Amino acid sequence: MSSKLLATILGVLTLFSCSQEEIVPERFYPRNDHEAYWYSLKQANLLNTALGKEWLNAADKPFEEQIKIQLPYQEAFEISNLKPDALGYRFDVKRGQNILVNIDIITSDTTRVFVDLFRVENDTLNQFRQVASADSVLNLAFAPRKDASYLLRLQPELLRGGQFTITIENVPTLAFPVAGKDERAIQSFFGDPRDGGRRDHHGVDIFAKRHTPILAPVAADVRFVGTRGLGGKVVWLYDRKTGNHLYFAHLQEQRVKRYDRVNPGDTIGTVGNTGNARYTPPHLHFGIYNNGPINPYSFIVEEYKRPEAFEADTSLLGKDIVLNENILIKDEMKKSAKIADTLHIGDLLRVAAVNHNYVRVIAPSGKKGFLTKDDIRKF
Repeated sequence: MSSKLLATILGVLTLFSCSQEEIVPERFYPRNDHEAYWYSLKQANLLNTALGKEWLNAADKPFEEQIKIQLPYQEAFEISNLKPDALGYRFDVKRGQNILVNIDIITSDTTRVFVDLFRVENDTLNQFRQVASADSVLNLAFAPRKDASYLLRLQPELLRGGQFTITIENVPTLAFPVAGKDERAIQSFFGDPRDGGRRDHHGVDIFAKRHTPILAPVAADVRFVGTRGLGGKVVWLYDRKTGNHLYFAHLQEQRVKRYDRVNPGDTIGTVGNTGNARYTPPHLHFGIYNNGPINPYSFIVEEYKRPEAFEADTSLLGKDIVLNENILIKDEMKKSAKIADTLHIGDLLRVAAVNHNYVRVIAPSGKKGFLTKDDIRKF
């Protein structure tokens, strides 16, 4: 694309934005920056041009050509400014995890990258529902209300591109509720049988020495403090933000009272074995309820190691490689991933993204997948 044509297009957009006061447009209320930009292209009569149509088609591409990843995930990637393009990262999330997305610009000719998150409603019918968008500094955080698959779409404005890094993490939404302990102290899990199988365990049991402090895992209101049946000495907290009720049972001491407001890390009691735990070692029974019991494990346990500091090897980005032997590419960035396709001698590959150990490649034929950096270094 010539710089002259690019300047003309950008000039039209600028002229349109400057003349808004003289035009009474149709009513339009954008839900996000991507939609607002689409509308600006429409008002500038660019959507019916070849470039405008390419940008619209690129916006749909991530839903068909999904990059399957497992969290946490990091990569440096490149989006060309020669033709409109977009990326779509597909990943699974558990209820109770907080998903953090951060995108940094390495080099770019744009400050506008539209980052939108969609929940997969129906894979068979290819139905997606938009649930969030990144802020102006390309950060996004969300906590799903149920286990689900999500698609994160990235698309720069028309005729813009560059090199970027992306980090997507999944971290617990709640702090661990027993001082000095972590998931290794959990010895009984949600759904374990109780009373000879007549009922299920509706929480996790965290074992610790008697009198170990029990900590508020989130800012919350104290709704109940007292003694109740199987739980013995209990405390109930209410998380206004999520609507979840947090249940702490078998306490030795209760150090809050009803209507208190607690902050994360405040001591609400101590570990004991009151109630039906009197014949077991001291432990905290921790449960979460919201229209029924919820497995609390993902809420309090960091199930996946957080990614290390990422130094992007940008020397490989955009590199073209001609294969001198047949090679298999995988559909995900993991050793156990399925084979996505076979590439043959003479095939041309372009490195679209790099990770700590893997590269994401694409061939002119449309074949794409992951290779290790060792695979790439052979060519």
